[in-house]
Amino acid sequence: MSAAAKIPALEAREARWTEFLGSVRAQLTPEAKLQEREMLGPRTTMRVGGPARVYAEPATPEDLRRLLVAAGQLQLPVRLLGRGSNLIIPDAGVDGLVLSLNHAHWQQFEARPDGRVWAGAGLRLKNLCGLATKAGFKGFEFLEGIPGSVGGALRMNAGAMGGWMFDVVEEVRVMSLAGEVRDLPKAAMHVAYRHCAELHEAIALGALLRPAASAESADIRRQIDVYQKKRVESQPREPSAGCIFKNPPGNSAGRLIDESGLKGARVGDAEVSAVHANFIINRGRATSADIIGLVRQIRARVKSARGVDLEPEVLLFGQEWRDVL
Repeated sequence: MSAAAKIPALEAREARWTEFLGSVRAQLTPEAKLQEREMLGPRTTMRVGGPARVYAEPATPEDLRRLLVAAGQLQLPVRLLGRGSNLIIPDAGVDGLVLSLNHAHWQQFEARPDGRVWAGAGLRLKNLCGLATKAGFKGFEFLEGIPGSVGGALRMNAGAMGGWMFDVVEEVRVMSLAGEVRDLPKAAMHVAYRHCAELHEAIALGALLRPAASAESADIRRQIDVYQKKRVESQPREPSAGCIFKNPPGNSAGRLIDESGLKGARVGDAEVSAVHANFIINRGRATSADIIGLVRQIRARVKSARGVDLEPEVLLFGQEWRDVL
């Protein structure tokens, strides 16, 4: 498309955003947040990235449905932002509607009489683990140190310390991008390593979880303390997005990067951690471009030295890795 042709296209897109904002502002509850050009970097654990064209925090399921339906009618892209712990925001930001289930409505924790637990998608994993410990529910301890939310853990089938999110899931309530709500049993979902297919085209609202067993809170706390100590010893404290690459089958991405001599490698203020080679840390003023450049460098070196193509695990929010690598 020529530069002259792009101008009417951009004007038409801006007109759609204006129409979207005008149509939804009056429909949302007073508790909902709707903001243009909200900076997203501070909402992530890596602390990099530009603004969202429109950022929204729905306060109710109806708020969420109205936002999704209005965006769909105007063919505007929609992205969901959790706790920002497994993604990188581009420096230019995201030309889309970025939704966050950050309102208290989405952070519910409810122990059911049948022994199951309802956890809202916006509930922090740390809070889920703490509330479950207090209630004497065993089986969630591995989640305590993952700096994400229930919704993000479901989408990515988050794992740590030998446990996986879907190990404790019985059912997930989702809303389609058309605003339709369904309850999906785990058996009907397609879940794999760092992946849940159904949540690429729908938004998790919450999940019914099944504890492994009941136990004394003090015993559960001791296991959490063991995991916390292990994390402190094996993971960097600086801002990061968690593990950058997926582990190749039968291998460790961190070990491959380390053996390729890349600990301490740096592009701008993005650096391969000396503590764990599968973490890229932000030394203070890193940009998304720095991180992408370092990801390219790591992939090229590991491919050359070890013959392995590393696949990014973190999401490039609003873009696809294949378009930048």
